[in-house]
Formats: sequence, C-alpha cells, structure tokens
Amino acid sequence: MIPRAFIIGWPVAQSRSPLIHATWLDELRIEGAYERIALPPQELEGFLATFAERGFVGGNVTIPHKEKAFAACAATTPTAARLQAVNTLWMESGKLHGENTDVMGFLASLDEDVPGWGKTLKKTAVLGAGGAARAIVYALLSRGARRIVVVNRTKARSEELRSRFDGSIELADPGDLPNALTNVDLLVNATSLGMVGQPPLEIDLAPLPDHAVVADIVYVPLETALLAAARRRGLRTSGGLGMLLYQAVPGFTHWFDVRPRVTPALRARIVADIEGKR
Repeated sequence: MIPRAFIIGWPVAQSRSPLIHATWLDELRIEGAYERIALPPQELEGFLATFAERGFVGGNVTIPHKEKAFAACAATTPTAARLQAVNTLWMESGKLHGENTDVMGFLASLDEDVPGWGKTLKKTAVLGAGGAARAIVYALLSRGARRIVVVNRTKARSEELRSRFDGSIELADPGDLPNALTNVDLLVNATSLGMVGQPPLEIDLAPLPDHAVVADIVYVPLETALLAAARRRGLRTSGGLGMLLYQAVPGFTHWFDVRPRVTPALRARIVADIEGKR
C-alpha cells in the first residue's frame, strides 16, 4: 500500500499544499499520494480517530482545526505544546503525534529573504493576535527579540496571546499604530488583511526607520500592498510564500521518509499556479 497523506480544513480548496507535495513526490520519484479533504468541524474528532484505518500515514491541518487537533494528539513537540496548536500530524507506535511547523517556516523564509535580519531585534511589531501571530511571536522570542508590540483590534484576543508568553509582549490598539511602529526593526503582518478576497490592510509605514524589515504572511497576492509600499520606501521585505513552502518540509519527511528541498523550481511552480499560468 502506498503512503497517503492529507490536508484537512474548512474550507480547504484554496490550499496549495497538494501541489507542493505532489511536486516533491514527482521530483523524488516516490510512490505516494497527498489528498485535499474538506472537513467540517463536527467531523474532525471522528476523522482523527480513524484516518490510519483508512490508509493515511498523517497529514496537515489548517483553519479551523489546529487547536482541536492539538488536543487530540497523544504526543506533541515542545513548540506545538507551547502554542497549543498543530499543523502537522503523523502516527508513531500507534499514537497520534503533532507538530507546529509554522514557526520553522516563518524563520526559514525570513532567513532566506533577508539574511541577517535577526541581528538587531530591539523592537518588533506584529499585526494580529490569532494563531499565526501566536506562532510568529514565539518565533521572534526564539531569535532573541527583546520587545514585541502586538497590534490588534480585539483586546480579549490580544490579552490571551500575551498570557502565553512573558512580559516582553506589549499590546497596542490600531489607533496607536504610528507610536507602535516607531523605532521598529521588524514589522510582521500576521492577519489575512490584504489577501485576495479580504479587506485591504491600511497602514502608513512612514514611522518605520530606514533599516526596518517588513514581512507579510499573506501569499495571495504574492506581493501585497504592504510589501509594495515597503519596497517603495527602500525597506527589505519578505513575502508569505517562503513560509508556506518551508513549513511543508517536516511533514513530507515524516510521511515519506525523505527530506525534500525548497528549490527555485518548486517556488516557480507555485508562483505560476497562484498567478494562473499553469
């Protein structure tokens, strides 16, 4: 029986993960499969309890299942335990294991796009307080960020994020954005604002210093309005595509026993798909 992996979400049609893994399977000449499964929340518990019986070795988890999938795991990595969310599942010794690879994916993408970005992290700003923001705050702390300002509209959600970490997290309302961006070394958009089909991200980058780096986890479009504005100012930037590609590596390694590489050819294929040039 060939190894089969999955991605589950609700919705999930927009995911590029099947194309990423299909590319690797083809390049590495591995007989395997990676399937997209639209799974409503009420069916998650049953699916996680039976997917191995259906021939799956594991898979990816996307919105809105990451936290409930974490709760269903018998064992998780330290990163997943800290974030209480998983995006990668596999079976080991008959037990469900989980990992959160968003942290690694974000860091690997920034390392590639902006070498040396982490040398000065006196002050960073993160827009949003959801699951992605949680992973990014954890990633920044792991690289030695001294002061992180989280900018979000919902106070309760911001407080919940801060409660997971130490006193280096500050909270700011969007109305305080000019203040929050002053002297920032790195700005990260960890919201869906600016994504195709979502409201625009309206932000004035004037308060940012000339050495600042601007990152956006959105990858559709490939260059968001935020990144375009940053480049017009001459700031270094990092888009969301790299995070998507690098976070996929550990899962493929678990399921198919080979560690794939993020290559220019893979990136070009995903870019072509996003731009509709397949």
